[in-house]
Amino acid sequence: MQHSVPPVLALSVLLSSSPAIAAGPDWGIFEGKTGSLLHPVSMASLLLFSLNTGYQGFKWRRQRTIGDDISELKKTLPKAPVEDENGVLPSPTAEYTRISSEIEDLQKERKELSSQGNRDKHWQSGSTLAFVGTFFAIEGPLNTYARAGKLFPGPHLYAGAALVVLWSAAAACVPAMQKGNDGARSAHIALNAGATGLFAWQVVSGWPILLKVWEKTQWP
Repeated sequence: MQHSVPPVLALSVLLSSSPAIAAGPDWGIFEGKTGSLLHPVSMASLLLFSLNTGYQGFKWRRQRTIGDDISELKKTLPKAPVEDENGVLPSPTAEYTRISSEIEDLQKERKELSSQGNRDKHWQSGSTLAFVGTFFAIEGPLNTYARAGKLFPGPHLYAGAALVVLWSAAAACVPAMQKGNDGARSAHIALNAGATGLFAWQVVSGWPILLKVWEKTQWP
């Protein structure tokens, strides 16, 4: 004769399941020290990469605007000395020599900048920064949730979300920049400058979190 299990007894057995089942899935290395260090190490590296990307952008901007500086200097350049009736060429004035030298230096600088391919380097670096930065900005909270089963809202989490928004807004300025919109260029620079400052602050706010993760997690 078969006996049915009382519903109350079945429920009590289910609720008293092993801790492994209650804790949720085992994420393995992703919730260990190795996976937990992916976010801080990658983001610290991306901060340096962000600074280099900004420097490339500065050099590309300099290459584009240096022609205006040359044109302005040429407007102030005195007339070149000409031969007199005896075929003697007077020595150039000190002002003519100085301005000519400045123009020549700027032309050399423009030629050197042009040979560096800063525009393509800046665009490629910016695209990489936006993709990899967004990826690890999302990976960090996912790793926290895998380890702790919840997130911990605070300045570091909110600033990280704001950083992704700033990157996206800066990237959204690019189409208008390609059409020569100076306002979009200024906005792009301001947004990226703000993002870099916020990024640097994230190192400060993330340091205590890193120490706690290092203490609480195990290898691998």
